[in-house]
Amino acid sequence: MDYIVIIFTAIFVNNIVLHRFFGICPFLGVSARLNTAMGMSVAVTFVMTLSTLVTSLIHAFVLVPHQVEFLRTVSFILVIASLVQMVELVLKKVSPPMYKALGIYLPLITTNCAILGVAVLATQREYGVLTSVVFGFANALGFGLALIIFAAMRERFTLYGLPESLDGAPIALITAGIISLAFMGFSGMFQ
Repeated sequence: MDYIVIIFTAIFVNNIVLHRFFGICPFLGVSARLNTAMGMSVAVTFVMTLSTLVTSLIHAFVLVPHQVEFLRTVSFILVIASLVQMVELVLKKVSPPMYKALGIYLPLITTNCAILGVAVLATQREYGVLTSVVFGFANALGFGLALIIFAAMRERFTLYGLPESLDGAPIALITAGIISLAFMGFSGMFQ
């Protein structure tokens, strides 16, 4: 039951983008087209899950036993940047089509604060390794869901003649706010 609560709250109630406002830059920047949003969602899901696994292992077996928890943020940033580089190299060798599909999204993930935020939140909540991975995967799904919904709405806006004063960033911010309000409707389900 605990995993179901973690998954549901991470996706809908405490969505990493719409509730905590982590990852706003890629959320606003990559959401102009649905296909780019889907590519970013896949890349973030892969990297966020993998980085949460590695950072929780480092926290549990290196930082805490040696009493150097103050190095958490620096070590997590290094781990995430290294993981993104390793994933990029492995994908380039193993699966060139997937590497081409993810293309520019992998380097962008290095600077995505949602990845670091989820890793830090998992350690602050003192989750075990498996629970941290579930938490990271669920947050990645929540990020992807919000990004895909937002991109679909933005693509739909291009079909309509919006007033010039609303075109671009203004309608994007208004839409993000409305989506955030819609996700707030789930907040009473789990506490």
